[in-house]
Amino acid sequence: MTDSKPPTTTTHTLPTPFTHTSPPPILLTQGAEALVYKTHFLDLSSPAILKFRPSKAYRHPTLDARLTKQRVLAEARVLVKLAGVTDAAELRVPGVLGLEWDVGRKVKGAGGEGVVRVKRGEDLQGKKTEDREVQGRVVAAGAWILMEFIEGRSVKELLRGVDEWAKRLGERISQEEREKVEGDVKALLRAIGRTVAAMHFKGGVVHGDLTSSNIMVRPRKHEQVNGHGHVEGSDTKPPDLSGEIVLIDFGLATQSIQDEDRAVDLYVLERAFGSTHPKQEDWFDAEVLQHSEGYRGTFKGANVVLKRLEEVRLRGRKRSMIG
Repeated sequence: MTDSKPPTTTTHTLPTPFTHTSPPPILLTQGAEALVYKTHFLDLSSPAILKFRPSKAYRHPTLDARLTKQRVLAEARVLVKLAGVTDAAELRVPGVLGLEWDVGRKVKGAGGEGVVRVKRGEDLQGKKTEDREVQGRVVAAGAWILMEFIEGRSVKELLRGVDEWAKRLGERISQEEREKVEGDVKALLRAIGRTVAAMHFKGGVVHGDLTSSNIMVRPRKHEQVNGHGHVEGSDTKPPDLSGEIVLIDFGLATQSIQDEDRAVDLYVLERAFGSTHPKQEDWFDAEVLQHSEGYRGTFKGANVVLKRLEEVRLRGRKRSMIG
């Protein structure tokens, strides 16, 4: 019989000092520019998110190093800036725990074998598998940022949970309970509007990729949470929508105070929301944007941005018509 060995794959992953972390980081997502892992900071009681931007072989090494450095530093600067806006109670982002803008400058010629823990359904080759450990080549080139792990669930998960609950119970939902859930959803949407306004006007930042997946709802400290980090719904109860709004994933963010940039940011969120949450789409404009407790009513200058948003919408419709 032949010896049984872990499958081998070549992948840009796990820069120093994460090559020998125990337990190994868990790969959550792999995008075109970065790999995102769940790991820990200093000890197991402090979960953290590692965002690693590996080098790109198709780019010239000098250009690749420069772009990678610029992008990881830009994201870190935005997070630190927003975290320092102490007078905006609605503005919360992950804290920065560590950063390396050029792995190779500290680990010359590093590489070799390392263990990658791959989560079920997140196979690097696109195959559906169970959780497993993969022996892979560790490439010490690129940059990484270590951030605070945000407990809770995304707005996308929560609103889909509400839709599933409503579909499951159907006519068995009382009018009183239906109105309460609708009120909770609208309150959540207004809170999103306040948070985005705080980012725009207090933070001077545009996110660049606002979607319901990049908006988290973190349970307050006194709430009991489950393994997913938030109070779950059940067969008879919808998910709990209360908590603190936290914005994540600032990889495309820029520092800007231009009304046009802010309006485009809102347009991206509006389009993403409409395609992902059609049942709540009709509430988006009224609750997120126009409500006195949402975007419009939070800061002076919001009216100008919303007026500019109308122009951005017109341009977007023209593009759709022309193709």
